[in-house]
Amino acid sequence: MKKILLFVIAAMLPLGAHAQSWPSRPVKFILSLGPGSGADLTGRMLADRLSKVWGQPVVVENRPGADAVLAINAVIAAKDDHTLLYGPSGSFVGHPYTLDKVPYDRNELVPVARVSNTVVVFAVPAALKVQSLKEVMQMAREEPGKLNYASVTQVYDIMMAAYLKGAGLDMARVSYKDAVSAQNDLVEGRIHLYSAAYAIVRGHAQGGRIRVIAVQNRTRAPGLDVPTVAEAGFPQLELDGLVGLIAARSSNLPDAVRERIAADVKSQLNDPALNERMTATGQIVNPGTPAEFAAAIDEQSKNLAAWSKAIGGKLK
Repeated sequence: MKKILLFVIAAMLPLGAHAQSWPSRPVKFILSLGPGSGADLTGRMLADRLSKVWGQPVVVENRPGADAVLAINAVIAAKDDHTLLYGPSGSFVGHPYTLDKVPYDRNELVPVARVSNTVVVFAVPAALKVQSLKEVMQMAREEPGKLNYASVTQVYDIMMAAYLKGAGLDMARVSYKDAVSAQNDLVEGRIHLYSAAYAIVRGHAQGGRIRVIAVQNRTRAPGLDVPTVAEAGFPQLELDGLVGLIAARSSNLPDAVRERIAADVKSQLNDPALNERMTATGQIVNPGTPAEFAAAIDEQSKNLAAWSKAIGGKLK
């Protein structure tokens, strides 16, 4: 019996020891978005703070492109417990519904820590004489085919397409490869309804060239006096832009280390100074444990599956 007890204790020690000793060398955050994005700015703020907590450099590496596939594959290929993916979950959650073939194993992605929710809004050109999302939808109903829409990612496109089909509304989807072209067309009135990160359109909104009419997050955005889509009467268009840290399963990052990383992230985000800086980048600070992050991702996945089924599969 004594030998069995000693064996159990010995088997447990490495995990606890690993949690305490990790990181033993520099940590790398691979970002799925480019420099200057909200996730990039917040990722660098957090990396700077965590490097002091962990006593090791935290390096941020941007790998934008291919709808986050480049960043995801880089993290999986590293097979390194000191290399983590940082960015929105909406990209990989949407891949089964936007790509003909997903070029990686989805089971390789293991949630580590939820960090924030990107503030995503509906915006219209200033020239479009509407003040609310309800008025946009009413116009779409009264003038079928006249209005169009675009979004920040195909995940939001799928959600919108499912809503429009269910509501019996006719609005054309316009696809863009970059946010700059989309917001320029919005300002010029060539796009009538744009779903985008608030950080992207804030300058035009403050300059009066476009009008923000609803927030797509579950909660209102701090400092932005705009109703949520649920408050506006359209809960079907609610989707939180989850941002967090993801590990590759092949990296063998122990659960105890994931819990520690999440706890360290939360401790830093509880600092009012960092919280305020992140809010200014268009993020709603929302730290969470590995289990909470996983549950939020699973909810997104289930919603996307339902939306995709409603439109008969992938977007046309």
